[in-house]
Amino acid sequence: MNGLLTDLYELTMAAGYFAAGKTEEKATFEFTLRRLPPHRNFILAAGLPQVVDYLLNLSFTADEIAYLRRLPQFSLAPDAFFDYLARFRFTGDLFAAPEGTPLFAGEPFLTIRAPIIEAQIPETYVLAAVGFQSMIATKAARAVEAAAGRDVVEFGTRRAHTPEAGVLGGRAAYIGGCAGTSNTLTGYRFGVPVMGTAGHSWVMSFCSEKKAFRQLQRVLGESAVQLIDTYEPLEGARVAAQGGAPLAGVRLDSGDFLTLSRQVRQILDEAGLPEARIMATGDLDEYRIRELVNAGAPIDMFGVGTSLATSADAPSLSAVYKLVEMEISGIHRFTAKYSQDKPSYPGAKQVFRAATRDVIARSGECGNGEALLRPVILGGQLVEPLPTLSQARQRASECLAKLPPALRQLEAGEPWPVIFSRELRDLIDRTRHNLLP
Repeated sequence: MNGLLTDLYELTMAAGYFAAGKTEEKATFEFTLRRLPPHRNFILAAGLPQVVDYLLNLSFTADEIAYLRRLPQFSLAPDAFFDYLARFRFTGDLFAAPEGTPLFAGEPFLTIRAPIIEAQIPETYVLAAVGFQSMIATKAARAVEAAAGRDVVEFGTRRAHTPEAGVLGGRAAYIGGCAGTSNTLTGYRFGVPVMGTAGHSWVMSFCSEKKAFRQLQRVLGESAVQLIDTYEPLEGARVAAQGGAPLAGVRLDSGDFLTLSRQVRQILDEAGLPEARIMATGDLDEYRIRELVNAGAPIDMFGVGTSLATSADAPSLSAVYKLVEMEISGIHRFTAKYSQDKPSYPGAKQVFRAATRDVIARSGECGNGEALLRPVILGGQLVEPLPTLSQARQRASECLAKLPPALRQLEAGEPWPVIFSRELRDLIDRTRHNLLP
């Protein structure tokens, strides 16, 4: 894994730690959600397998090390530092909440404990990998909730910020409950169901809709979904219906979805195609989906693109990766940040989830409920195979179903109670007293 896929200051700090003789000092960092984004009552954790793959394969090639040597920031770095990078591997521990776990403000997603350079360098990658996929999974969960049992399909790669973001966004959307994705590589890599048949260019390439529809039906058979609004949607629906079965469905990509879906449903039913589904796509988000569902639109599937692939209304996650504890020669020193509006809290932590609240406790405490942070990597080795993507999706579904309805709604609800244990409160007070003048 490319060791340069990080911010420069992670590597300049690494050189500084090395020169200061701190390579054997163990550090504990936590990835914590500082606050919830607007209109979000939870964040659905996603992206853990990418973090695991990164940590298990993190290394520096000879060319990468040569590049670092040429940078002025490393002109005073000792030669031994570059030899250290040539041997670099992650030998530490990773504890994390399973994918598909809803988390709340102040709660750690994951903890990394390792020699300080090994724990410092992953900061950038971890924040990006988990932050992005968690945003998309959460957005997907909102759309699925709004759809009230109708399928939602992720259609957003063409609007994603990079093609790879589209691939991972499709993966995250599946965790959040989407029925599938339009991204074929997501299907290939992760086994996510892929969906889609033809676009407007297909229809326009033929001299008539009838020929376009008939050819698509011959090629795709019962998988064919005809795009009926290239010209006039009701006429398109009639032409599609004339082809008879097999017909998976029709797709509307523009217009008044409520009125058109009712008219199209009638056309399909009268043609003896009650099983043909109606799909709507085009500038949809969870709010528009909710409007259509509440109005009784006979739409069976919603394809959501831009708003989902970019989490358009909440495109960033206020998450931080902070040093909370050091172990030097067997002695523990707790660390915290007390700057205004951006505090961090000392000590490695655990989160216990009970029926009515979460308790953030010190690592090693006993608590009531499910302990969310579980060992994933110990001593640089994977403890056991990670849950499959389907298992993560199932966990998300089960966990979300247990949340109060007010937290599953699209508007901000009464926050889920999250409190500190007595031991953690005591540690925070002692650390503040020791650190502040």
